[in-house]
Amino acid sequence: MTRLIKKHGNLKYALAQGDATIEEIAPGERIEIECEINCNAGVITSLDSKVSPDNVTPPFVNPATGPLYVKGARKGQIIDVTIHDMTHDELGYTALWPGMGIFPDWVRQKEFGIQTRVMRVSEGFVHWNDAIKLPIRPMVGVMGVAPVLGAVPTVDNGPHGGNLDVQEMTIGSTTSFVVNEDGAALYIGDCHALQGDGECAGMGALEIATNVTFSVALRDKPARMTWPRIETDSYIATLGCARPLEDAMRTAFEQMVYWLADSYGFSEADAYIFLAQIAEARCTQMVNPKYTYICKVPKAFLPAPSKSS
Repeated sequence: MTRLIKKHGNLKYALAQGDATIEEIAPGERIEIECEINCNAGVITSLDSKVSPDNVTPPFVNPATGPLYVKGARKGQIIDVTIHDMTHDELGYTALWPGMGIFPDWVRQKEFGIQTRVMRVSEGFVHWNDAIKLPIRPMVGVMGVAPVLGAVPTVDNGPHGGNLDVQEMTIGSTTSFVVNEDGAALYIGDCHALQGDGECAGMGALEIATNVTFSVALRDKPARMTWPRIETDSYIATLGCARPLEDAMRTAFEQMVYWLADSYGFSEADAYIFLAQIAEARCTQMVNPKYTYICKVPKAFLPAPSKSS
């Protein structure tokens, strides 16, 4: 049986230590959570809808539903979040917004002005126009736990997770986070029907309200894991978030070297060389305060992991 957690009255714009939890969930329990569209609930009602400064007020964007108290979660453990299903509204939008994206005119904040494109999302496709249909690739943009200290806005990210904007956070994947306070304080939101690598425009993903069905598990923390990890049946992946972009890449690769050495029997030097041969890596977004980089390794190239992985 799946339990529904509603978004209304439960939306937050920061992941925070000590935030009052909205509900308790148990490891193994199936949860369906409502996630609001990223910044203008109630505005996108037709294909002609437009966003405006009246309904986009950063940093109050990317609302996340939560936090959820995970029974049994203790500081220093790992929480594994497995996504089982995602169902979305029929209308989503993408937009250009001065000052956001990879080509910001920092002085005049001019660029192309505010532009909105609302699209129908149905039958497994994003209907770009009458001639172009794009297969949907639903994903969760914001997922994470309470940070080590204070609060981090949902437009930002870090070792606790947050606004990661990684396409691999999708149906069938398990994303793992280090727990920083008892109960974990899990947040989920900012879902996309489709996103290109880099998310080159600030609101470049197809933003859409979505229900996410998931479950969690708890386990001991691998010794050198400090950033989120993702695992599916076919690959393992590590994430890094930073500016400049090369530091995000270095973090993702560093974390993968540790994972291969600690769980798969590689020496650090061999893991480093191994990645030079087979790593699949890219920037998933460079429009948030810190950029996100992912490093993936196909499981087909790996031996069986040790029990400590």
